Amino acid sequence: MSLEGSKPVNFIRHIIDADIAANKNGGKVVTRFPPEPNGFLHIGHAKSIVLNFGIAEDYQGQCHLRFDDTNPLKEDVDFVHAIEDDVKWLGYDWGENLYFSSDYFQQLYDFAVELIKAGKAYVCDLSAEETRQYRGTLKEPGKASPYRDRSVEENLDLFARMKAGEFGDGSRVLRAKIDMASPNMNMRDPTLYRIRHGVIHHQTGAAWSIYPMYDFTHPISDALEGITHSLCTLEFEDHRPLYDWVLDNITIDCHPQQIEFSRLNLQYTVMSKRKLTELVNDGLVSGWDDPRMPTIAGLRRRGYTAASIREFCDRIGVTRADNSVEMGMLEATIRDDLNENAPRRMAVLHPLKIIIENYPEDKVEELSAPNHPQKEEMGSRTLPFTREIYIDREDFREEANKKFKRLVLGKEVRLRNAYVIRCDEVIKNDAGEIIELRCVYDENTLGKNPEGRKVKGVIHWVSASHGVPAKICLYDRLFNHPTPDDGKDGVDYKQRINPDSLQVLDDCFVEASLAGTEAGERFQFEREGYFCTDVDSAAGALVFNRTVGLRDSWAKIEQAG
Repeated sequence: MSLEGSKPVNFIRHIIDADIAANKNGGKVVTRFPPEPNGFLHIGHAKSIVLNFGIAEDYQGQCHLRFDDTNPLKEDVDFVHAIEDDVKWLGYDWGENLYFSSDYFQQLYDFAVELIKAGKAYVCDLSAEETRQYRGTLKEPGKASPYRDRSVEENLDLFARMKAGEFGDGSRVLRAKIDMASPNMNMRDPTLYRIRHGVIHHQTGAAWSIYPMYDFTHPISDALEGITHSLCTLEFEDHRPLYDWVLDNITIDCHPQQIEFSRLNLQYTVMSKRKLTELVNDGLVSGWDDPRMPTIAGLRRRGYTAASIREFCDRIGVTRADNSVEMGMLEATIRDDLNENAPRRMAVLHPLKIIIENYPEDKVEELSAPNHPQKEEMGSRTLPFTREIYIDREDFREEANKKFKRLVLGKEVRLRNAYVIRCDEVIKNDAGEIIELRCVYDENTLGKNPEGRKVKGVIHWVSASHGVPAKICLYDRLFNHPTPDDGKDGVDYKQRINPDSLQVLDDCFVEASLAGTEAGERFQFEREGYFCTDVDSAAGALVFNRTVGLRDSWAKIEQAG
């Protein structure tokens, strides 16, 4: 069944269509997403998740979630749970197909023994530095290890003793015997197993003293699970000959097809898990779910929706060409989503008090406001209107030209979903700072402009007595350089952290309807942007994170640069 016309067309889908037409793999499609549990998933992993699970779903196949857990020095069960949560949150279900590479440790060991018996693997005593020296360069062939011609019997004995824990870390490895003169460096007798003592594996405990390498583990795990199309990023293209060599030289009846696609390179962030780990460990961010991080957990906490991330992955497409995706493209997808689906609310980020002198002191008027200006089905909410209100300090000028469409001393402006007011007096403190405005309202202007009177400006507001105090976190891009880790000019990526990536406003007020909001709820704060209730919110201590502004404020900066 071809998916052309119903899903984004890409070269991988063309390959699968051709395989199904030829009845390859019996017409089955089985993919997998194989993360390492050594950190949280980021937006680059989301591209692979959407691709692998999306293809399985569209072709009525299966997608396995398999943890590549072969390096217990860096892995943790907490990362396993975080990854499972992220995949589920994105909207995908692996069903019964949850696996760990550690599930196959005994079978992997047995296949290694098979290679040794066939004279295709040997135990090598070279140190890591010596191994690098013997490996050669891109222009010069490598040299054979002095241990390359050990007998099968000696290799079997040494490998069994490695497993039994007789040798120290780094003293010996098991290597494939392929070709030290190969132009592909990955084929120059690559390491298959290394010794790891004193570590507790989150799945197997202390049962093993040796652990297989990724290039040995991955093809065998794929084959054991019956994967048909092993989709990975382009950096593994040079590893494909080794992937095929491993499967061609062991007794196994399945040989998946490895297909490479370009990884996601997103501007104004880093996509290296090592560097993301450094940001966390060095305290440069608050954690893996810091809303400035490109992790799925960070994006979720910031207010991104699963639908917007899936849409972003569809928009960028799947190709074999390396490219750099503008951050604005990711921001546009969530802006489009929230513009359609986020209810409108009012919040004052920089409060300036107004006293409406001709409004009754004890009166509380309940005004109706739509939750969305274009969607009646989203209903409405009640806004308490009182004599004292807050507006944003940026919405007032004592003097201004005609382009300023907000409140000016002696002139009128409309309060959103309420009345027209006029400012008659400015109250200042001893330092000359404006602390209060005295205004009057026109009771005949609720929802309309009186005939013959034009009031062009509209500003948002919150009742001073009914507004809810809140802390608002204005998040921006973590880095101020489009490619922070390019290494150019010898500048470390950490030196390119945007000092304005987080601004915390402690003295804000939001409208009363937000008093009971729960973590993860998203809103458009009118004229301010899109915001999400943070997980740290509590009754009487609301915290909101800015997801994205109403428009791309970086566009002019990037054009100027």
